[in-house]
Amino acid sequence: MSTIKTTTEATPKIKRRVLNRDKLEADIAAVAVRVFAECGYEGTSIATVAEKAGLSKQNLMYYFPTKQALYQRVLDEVLDEWLERMEVLAAEDQEPAEVLRTYIQAKLKFSREQPWASRVYAMEVISGAQLYGAQIQRRVIPLLRKDIEVFEKWIAAGKVAPINATHLLFAIWAMTQSYADFSAQMALVLNRKQLTKKDFDDGEQAIVNMVLAAISVPQCAGDGAP
Repeated sequence: MSTIKTTTEATPKIKRRVLNRDKLEADIAAVAVRVFAECGYEGTSIATVAEKAGLSKQNLMYYFPTKQALYQRVLDEVLDEWLERMEVLAAEDQEPAEVLRTYIQAKLKFSREQPWASRVYAMEVISGAQLYGAQIQRRVIPLLRKDIEVFEKWIAAGKVAPINATHLLFAIWAMTQSYADFSAQMALVLNRKQLTKKDFDDGEQAIVNMVLAAISVPQCAGDGAP
Protein backbone atom coordinates (compact mmCIF):
# COMPACT_ATOMS: atom_id res chain seq x y z
CA MET A 1 0.00 0.00 0.00
CA SER A 2 2.80 2.41 0.80
CA THR A 3 4.19 2.05 -2.70
CA ILE A 4 0.81 2.87 -4.22
CA LYS A 5 0.44 5.92 -2.01
CA THR A 6 3.90 7.17 -2.87
CA THR A 7 3.25 6.77 -6.60
CA THR A 8 -0.10 8.55 -6.33
CA GLU A 9 1.40 11.45 -4.41
CA ALA A 10 4.26 11.72 -6.88
CA THR A 11 1.97 12.20 -9.89
CA PRO A 12 0.94 15.83 -9.10
CA LYS A 13 4.58 16.69 -8.46
CA ILE A 14 5.56 15.32 -11.87
CA LYS A 15 2.78 17.32 -13.50
CA ARG A 16 3.94 20.48 -11.73
CA ARG A 17 7.50 19.92 -12.92
CA VAL A 18 6.28 19.47 -16.49
CA LEU A 19 4.14 22.60 -16.29
CA ASN A 20 6.99 24.60 -14.78
CA ARG A 21 9.35 23.42 -17.49
CA ASP A 22 6.86 24.26 -20.22
CA LYS A 23 6.38 27.75 -18.79
CA LEU A 24 10.10 28.37 -18.46
CA GLU A 25 10.76 27.20 -22.01
CA ALA A 26 7.96 29.48 -23.24
CA ASP A 27 9.45 32.41 -21.31
CA ILE A 28 12.89 31.75 -22.81
CA ALA A 29 11.41 31.56 -26.32
CA ALA A 30 9.56 34.84 -25.74
CA VAL A 31 12.86 36.56 -24.94
CA ALA A 32 14.73 34.81 -27.75
CA VAL A 33 12.28 35.87 -30.46
CA ARG A 34 13.17 39.53 -29.95
CA VAL A 35 16.91 38.84 -29.81
CA PHE A 36 16.77 36.82 -33.03
CA ALA A 37 14.67 39.57 -34.65
CA GLU A 38 17.15 42.28 -33.66
CA CYS A 39 20.41 40.41 -34.21
CA GLY A 40 19.61 37.67 -36.71
CA TYR A 41 20.56 34.05 -36.25
CA GLU A 42 24.30 34.54 -36.72
CA GLY A 43 24.40 37.60 -34.47
CA THR A 44 22.52 35.95 -31.62
CA SER A 45 24.34 34.09 -28.86
CA ILE A 46 22.98 31.78 -26.20
CA ALA A 47 24.75 33.94 -23.62
CA THR A 48 22.85 37.04 -24.74
CA VAL A 49 19.48 35.31 -24.60
CA ALA A 50 20.31 33.84 -21.18
CA GLU A 51 21.29 37.25 -19.81
CA LYS A 52 18.10 38.89 -21.05
CA ALA A 53 16.04 35.99 -19.67
CA GLY A 54 17.71 36.31 -16.26
CA LEU A 55 19.33 32.89 -16.46
CA SER A 56 22.85 31.54 -16.53
CA LYS A 57 24.06 30.22 -19.88
CA GLN A 58 24.36 26.74 -18.39
CA ASN A 59 20.81 26.88 -17.05
CA LEU A 60 19.38 27.93 -20.42
CA MET A 61 21.32 25.20 -22.20
CA TYR A 62 19.70 22.63 -19.95
CA TYR A 63 16.43 23.45 -21.75
CA PHE A 64 17.87 24.33 -25.16
CA PRO A 65 21.24 22.60 -25.66
CA THR A 66 22.05 24.51 -28.86
CA LYS A 67 21.23 27.83 -30.47
CA GLN A 68 19.62 25.99 -33.36
CA ALA A 69 17.29 24.14 -30.97
CA LEU A 70 16.19 27.46 -29.49
CA TYR A 71 15.79 28.99 -32.96
CA GLN A 72 13.71 26.00 -34.04
CA ARG A 73 11.42 26.43 -31.03
CA VAL A 74 10.97 30.13 -31.76
CA LEU A 75 10.10 29.52 -35.42
CA ASP A 76 7.81 26.62 -34.53
CA GLU A 77 5.78 28.95 -32.31
CA VAL A 78 5.73 31.69 -34.95
CA LEU A 79 4.53 29.30 -37.63
CA ASP A 80 1.94 27.72 -35.32
CA GLU A 81 0.27 31.08 -34.76
CA TRP A 82 0.66 32.24 -38.36
CA LEU A 83 -0.94 29.07 -39.74
CA GLU A 84 -3.76 29.25 -37.20
CA ARG A 85 -4.71 32.63 -38.65
CA MET A 86 -4.43 31.29 -42.20
CA GLU A 87 -7.08 28.65 -41.44
CA VAL A 88 -9.75 31.35 -41.66
CA LEU A 89 -10.03 30.66 -45.39
CA ALA A 90 -11.29 27.17 -44.66
CA ALA A 91 -14.69 28.71 -43.86
CA GLU A 92 -15.86 28.29 -47.44
CA ASP A 93 -19.54 28.29 -46.39
CA GLN A 94 -19.30 32.06 -45.79
CA GLU A 95 -19.29 34.75 -48.42
CA PRO A 96 -15.85 35.37 -49.99
CA ALA A 97 -15.89 39.05 -49.02
CA GLU A 98 -16.35 38.24 -45.33
CA VAL A 99 -13.83 35.39 -45.36
CA LEU A 100 -11.14 37.54 -47.00
CA ARG A 101 -11.87 40.51 -44.75
CA THR A 102 -11.49 38.30 -41.66
CA TYR A 103 -8.33 36.76 -43.11
CA ILE A 104 -6.73 40.16 -43.70
CA GLN A 105 -7.76 41.32 -40.23
CA ALA A 106 -6.15 38.24 -38.67
CA LYS A 107 -2.90 38.71 -40.60
CA LEU A 108 -2.68 42.39 -39.68
CA LYS A 109 -3.46 41.60 -36.05
CA PHE A 110 -0.52 39.19 -36.05
CA SER A 111 1.73 41.95 -37.44
CA ARG A 112 0.53 44.38 -34.78
CA GLU A 113 0.66 42.01 -31.80
CA GLN A 114 3.67 39.87 -32.79
CA PRO A 115 6.04 42.14 -34.76
CA TRP A 116 9.20 40.42 -33.50
CA ALA A 117 7.85 37.01 -34.47
CA SER A 118 6.98 38.26 -37.95
CA ARG A 119 10.48 39.72 -38.39
CA VAL A 120 12.25 36.53 -37.27
CA TYR A 121 10.25 34.54 -39.80
CA ALA A 122 10.88 37.13 -42.53
CA MET A 123 14.62 37.13 -41.85
CA GLU A 124 14.76 33.34 -42.08
CA VAL A 125 12.93 33.38 -45.42
CA ILE A 126 15.00 36.28 -46.80
CA SER A 127 18.18 34.38 -45.93
CA GLY A 128 16.99 31.44 -48.03
CA ALA A 129 15.22 29.47 -45.27
CA GLN A 130 18.31 27.28 -44.93
CA LEU A 131 17.54 26.32 -41.33
CA TYR A 132 13.75 26.11 -41.53
CA GLY A 133 12.89 25.51 -45.17
CA ALA A 134 11.82 21.88 -44.72
CA GLN A 135 9.29 22.81 -42.03
CA ILE A 136 7.86 25.62 -44.17
CA GLN A 137 7.40 23.25 -47.09
CA ARG A 138 5.88 20.53 -44.92
CA ARG A 139 3.41 22.78 -43.11
CA VAL A 140 2.66 25.80 -45.30
CA ILE A 141 2.21 24.10 -48.68
CA PRO A 142 -0.65 21.74 -47.64
CA LEU A 143 -2.62 24.60 -46.09
CA LEU A 144 -1.96 26.82 -49.11
CA ARG A 145 -3.34 24.08 -51.37
CA LYS A 146 -6.51 23.92 -49.27
CA ASP A 147 -6.91 27.68 -49.57
CA ILE A 148 -6.48 27.48 -53.34
CA GLU A 149 -9.18 24.79 -53.47
CA VAL A 150 -11.54 27.18 -51.70
CA PHE A 151 -10.85 29.86 -54.32
CA GLU A 152 -11.44 27.34 -57.10
CA LYS A 153 -14.85 26.46 -55.62
CA TRP A 154 -15.72 30.16 -55.38
CA ILE A 155 -14.66 30.68 -59.00
CA ALA A 156 -16.65 27.63 -60.18
CA ALA A 157 -19.72 28.94 -58.32
CA GLY A 158 -19.34 32.36 -59.91
CA LYS A 159 -18.78 34.03 -56.54
CA VAL A 160 -15.44 35.58 -57.53
CA ALA A 161 -13.78 36.48 -60.78
CA PRO A 162 -11.17 34.02 -62.14
CA ILE A 163 -7.88 34.86 -60.46
CA ASN A 164 -4.53 33.26 -59.68
CA ALA A 165 -5.26 32.49 -56.02
CA THR A 166 -1.66 31.61 -55.20
CA HIS A 167 -0.35 35.01 -56.21
CA LEU A 168 -3.29 36.80 -54.62
CA LEU A 169 -2.39 35.14 -51.32
CA PHE A 170 1.28 36.04 -51.82
CA ALA A 171 0.20 39.66 -52.26
CA ILE A 172 -1.95 39.57 -49.10
CA TRP A 173 0.95 38.10 -47.11
CA ALA A 174 3.30 40.80 -48.39
CA MET A 175 0.90 43.66 -47.68
CA THR A 176 -0.06 42.53 -44.19
CA GLN A 177 3.40 41.41 -43.02
CA SER A 178 4.98 44.67 -44.16
CA TYR A 179 3.21 46.36 -41.25
CA ALA A 180 5.51 44.40 -38.94
CA ASP A 181 8.64 43.93 -41.03
CA PHE A 182 8.79 47.51 -42.33
CA SER A 183 6.91 49.34 -39.59
CA ALA A 184 9.95 51.49 -38.80
CA GLN A 185 9.99 52.86 -42.34
CA MET A 186 6.24 53.45 -42.27
CA ALA A 187 6.51 55.29 -38.96
CA LEU A 188 9.29 57.51 -40.35
CA VAL A 189 7.20 58.39 -43.38
CA LEU A 190 4.21 59.13 -41.14
CA ASN A 191 6.46 61.19 -38.83
CA ARG A 192 5.70 59.26 -35.65
CA LYS A 193 7.61 56.99 -33.28
CA GLN A 194 5.57 53.91 -34.08
CA LEU A 195 2.46 52.85 -35.93
CA THR A 196 -0.83 53.39 -34.15
CA LYS A 197 -3.95 51.24 -34.11
CA LYS A 198 -5.51 53.73 -36.51
CA ASP A 199 -2.64 53.15 -38.93
CA PHE A 200 -3.40 49.44 -38.86
CA ASP A 201 -7.12 50.10 -39.28
CA ASP A 202 -6.45 52.37 -42.25
CA GLY A 203 -4.09 49.79 -43.73
CA GLU A 204 -6.70 47.08 -43.27
CA GLN A 205 -9.32 49.09 -45.12
CA ALA A 206 -6.97 49.84 -48.00
CA ILE A 207 -5.88 46.19 -48.35
CA VAL A 208 -9.47 44.90 -48.12
CA ASN A 209 -10.58 47.37 -50.81
CA MET A 210 -7.80 46.28 -53.17
CA VAL A 211 -8.37 42.56 -52.64
CA LEU A 212 -12.14 42.74 -53.05
CA ALA A 213 -11.73 44.84 -56.18
CA ALA A 214 -9.28 42.26 -57.56
CA ILE A 215 -11.81 39.45 -57.21
CA SER A 216 -14.77 41.63 -58.21
CA VAL A 217 -16.62 41.16 -54.92
CA PRO A 218 -18.59 44.31 -53.98
CA GLN A 219 -17.88 45.54 -50.45
CA CYS A 220 -21.61 45.69 -49.77
CA ALA A 221 -22.20 42.09 -50.85
CA GLY A 222 -22.89 41.08 -47.26
CA ASP A 223 -25.73 43.64 -47.09
CA GLY A 224 -27.59 41.99 -49.95
CA ALA A 225 -26.76 44.66 -52.53
CA PRO A 226 -26.38 43.51 -56.17
